[in-house]
Amino acid sequence: MNKERRSLALLFFAGCMGGAFVLTGGTGSVFADPEPPKAAAWESEYNAKSKSAIARGLKWLASHQASDGSYGSLSHYGPHVGITGLAGLAFMADGHVPGRGRYGRQVDQCLSFVVSQSSESGLLAAETSHGPMYGHGFATLFLAEVYGMSHRADLRETLRRAVRVIVNTQNEEGGWRYQPVRNDADISVTVCQVMALRAARNGGVYVDKTVIDKAIEYIQQSQNADGGFRYMLNSGGSAFARSAGGVAALQYAGMYGSDAIARGLDYLDRFRPPQDQTVGHYFYGHYYAAQAMFLAGDARWRRWWPKVRDELIEKQEPEGSWRGQAGEEYGTAMALIILQVPKRLLPILQK
Repeated sequence: MNKERRSLALLFFAGCMGGAFVLTGGTGSVFADPEPPKAAAWESEYNAKSKSAIARGLKWLASHQASDGSYGSLSHYGPHVGITGLAGLAFMADGHVPGRGRYGRQVDQCLSFVVSQSSESGLLAAETSHGPMYGHGFATLFLAEVYGMSHRADLRETLRRAVRVIVNTQNEEGGWRYQPVRNDADISVTVCQVMALRAARNGGVYVDKTVIDKAIEYIQQSQNADGGFRYMLNSGGSAFARSAGGVAALQYAGMYGSDAIARGLDYLDRFRPPQDQTVGHYFYGHYYAAQAMFLAGDARWRRWWPKVRDELIEKQEPEGSWRGQAGEEYGTAMALIILQVPKRLLPILQK
């Protein structure tokens, strides 16, 4: 890559989160360098064990992709757009994009599968999906993150229609639920949609500000007195996984420094490894907690990151995978995204 293209690629990643400008897909799209930029900024947050764990995890994940590009066959869901999207993000977190990098082909195949599962309404869901808005949210996030890095002519329209599904299914409370209808809402599905909308908006897809404002109001109303978040507005105590998602969503909404985020981060800090509490939805929770602590600043990140990194390394299976609640492909993709947060290569993770 020549100096001009390298500079453009770095500006793309910086601009995605900074909001200064956005380079979108189509002819002349900017591709990421497969080598992580500014390695010195994150090398100190890794060690030989974590580098080896990431390399073995990526190799395992690549070797278990189905012929149609999907992931999820090792779970009880079957081929799944959400798990496939997360796998694509795991490769991208190491600098691989469609057509570039050792695992560029795998990212391209993930993209082909997700796009192929777009229905006439715009919903992204394989036939085996259960509670499709979870999968739709993660798949839409993947499309938004890869947008601008692929020359696919159908990517923009697929992403735009996927965003429209999210916007059109927001309920009166401001949230979303498992099915693409407006009946009710819970915080975990809502956070997933907020992340997808934020990434799409960063990529240049129009999202009405009122949709985000309503969603943030819903999330704020879900916070309990202890700083954690309840599952639904009318029920549920605080728990780690959904609280991590709630904090991350508020941060991505630009509420840095708010009292709600500070109280949420204090609540999450109770779950910093090692600790004796059983953590439900381990990978889902740490996926969001890593982002929340990373965005919170150096002090919290330095306390959080080494403990979580080392715990994840200990949980890795000998063959390179991680066992998650939704199967090995899901657990491996989530673990790899978490372990690679310091690389700052996913646009959504740019400070």
